Amino acid sequence: MSSEPIRSAGRSDAARRVLREVFGFEQFRGEQAGVIDTVIDGGNALVLMPTGGGKSLCYQVPALVRDGTALIVSPLIALMHDQVEALKNLGVRAEVLNSSLAPDERMRVLRDLHDGALDLLYVAPEGLMQPHMLDRLASVPIALLAIDEAHCVSQWGHDFRPEYLALGALAERFPGVPRIALTATADLRTRDEIERALFADGCRRFTASFDRPNIHYQVAPRTNARRQLVDFIGREHAGDAGIVYCLSRRRCEQVAGWLVEEGLDALPYHAGLEPEARRRAQDRFIREEGVIVVATIAFGMGIDKPDVRFVAHLDLPRSIEAYYQETGRAGRDGLPSNAWMVYGLDDVYRLRQMLAESELSDDRQRIERQRLEALLGYCEQVGCRRPPLLGYFGEAHPGDCGHCDNCQSPPKLGDATEPARMALSCVYRTGQRFGAGHVIDVLVGRRTERVERLGHDRLSTFGIGEEHARGYWQALLRQLLAGGLLATDPDGHGGLRLDPSARALLRGELRWKMREPARVPKTGRARTSSRSGAPVAPEHAPVFDQLRALRLELARAEGVPPYVVFHDATLAAMAEARPQTLAALGDLHGVGRHKLDKYGEKFLERLQALNASAG
Repeated sequence: MSSEPIRSAGRSDAARRVLREVFGFEQFRGEQAGVIDTVIDGGNALVLMPTGGGKSLCYQVPALVRDGTALIVSPLIALMHDQVEALKNLGVRAEVLNSSLAPDERMRVLRDLHDGALDLLYVAPEGLMQPHMLDRLASVPIALLAIDEAHCVSQWGHDFRPEYLALGALAERFPGVPRIALTATADLRTRDEIERALFADGCRRFTASFDRPNIHYQVAPRTNARRQLVDFIGREHAGDAGIVYCLSRRRCEQVAGWLVEEGLDALPYHAGLEPEARRRAQDRFIREEGVIVVATIAFGMGIDKPDVRFVAHLDLPRSIEAYYQETGRAGRDGLPSNAWMVYGLDDVYRLRQMLAESELSDDRQRIERQRLEALLGYCEQVGCRRPPLLGYFGEAHPGDCGHCDNCQSPPKLGDATEPARMALSCVYRTGQRFGAGHVIDVLVGRRTERVERLGHDRLSTFGIGEEHARGYWQALLRQLLAGGLLATDPDGHGGLRLDPSARALLRGELRWKMREPARVPKTGRARTSSRSGAPVAPEHAPVFDQLRALRLELARAEGVPPYVVFHDATLAAMAEARPQTLAALGDLHGVGRHKLDKYGEKFLERLQALNASAG
């Protein structure tokens, strides 16, 4: 679209006009206005804002207000294409410039760039920092430089990309051009490293709340992973798009197979698949409704899909930071969504072993172990889940969120002081080098070949815990590990050992309360779900489903993802308001001027027909 009328207005007023007329939103959220004003006025900004918090608007709005072309540095080709496709559908002049372009397309984009016909140009860091590209840009008016996924610059970040380090030189290459770096997840160490690497000349730091109130958090011990996952989807999310994360490629294939057997539309995604298979899986996930992808962490950072209704973890992630980023891919449109996870002690052992076998320095391994232990503590949390989750990022939360499993069904605590002493004594007497399975065998008096060969059937702790089932002891050892009284050996082989803090409990100076396992209701097959996580109230669901069908029809005709036409949140607003004129439709959240002109009549006709049939 031509942005001259907007750019000719006062800059503050122009930003708000862009927000309303282009993006269809009435007001900025949280820190957005401060960031946008800073960049429009020529200042640098480091922005920490959760996924779904509106980071993209922080550079897209200034790009349409300032003169020149905004350069957006992005790490993934898929993410660039998705964002450019969505912008073009808003009438914005945006393009990508990367290795995926054919030579004639590349020349066309460069010609548009030099002719001043682009508002935003998305580039990869490797391509931007090529000398010939920097020389070419020297003759082009640059509105701003945006560095997305800025945690990639940090050695401590979970997606480190060494080529991002070169971006610090942009300050000298483009003096006077404002720079903005954005990320959804970065602890204090990562934030400081980003600022040192990219903003030697200084910047304002904006940190929005990391709370995602629309996400419901639920964590449970893994008992029967298949049944637990299928029951969860059946209870909450039949027909919804979702991501299931697993640690290994083999596990991804296995779980995708389970879901297909249950009648669900599920696909595996991992680095071991052929590139074409990965592309097809990602394309189906983005362009179709209700597809579930079962993936390793290789999937997600380049996905700009707002209507992912759930993220499930069947294995423990590597850290709270990774968990937060992965769960943040749910509900980017602000509608109710779920972050669901099951885990076991074997996950801790596996992750510890992966760390021990890695090439990380001893200091880095120590930091990563601390991050893993923080996540384990979060999993065994007995109170509201938000204080430990947000506290990891330096944000206080009062608790009692009302939107996590512990708030909705507070766990029961029972005195387990004596069983805890038994468990600690057994770990000590078996030599502090065996995993939970062997320790439990000794506690319950199970005479395995290994127990007898080692003489552990003659220990004083043999059989002292036979009154409790194995599941009880597994839960207790897990909670002692999360509470810091037990630790795993640093070589990653899963052996349990006592932490010095265990002495107080063994001496009788400390009591230990154990969280009793919660009972989760079970349902039938997924397709019988009542969809309690639906984005609209039951009375509006038939209209919402009709609008969703129209959206899919239009998206397929244009070859774009459905959310590019309208987000679920906008369809939900239509279903609830039932506008009967174009003016009323244009007042709804997410309906900008270009989309009203392009799709307004079609949606209005469908709404009028639905009203007539209801009457």
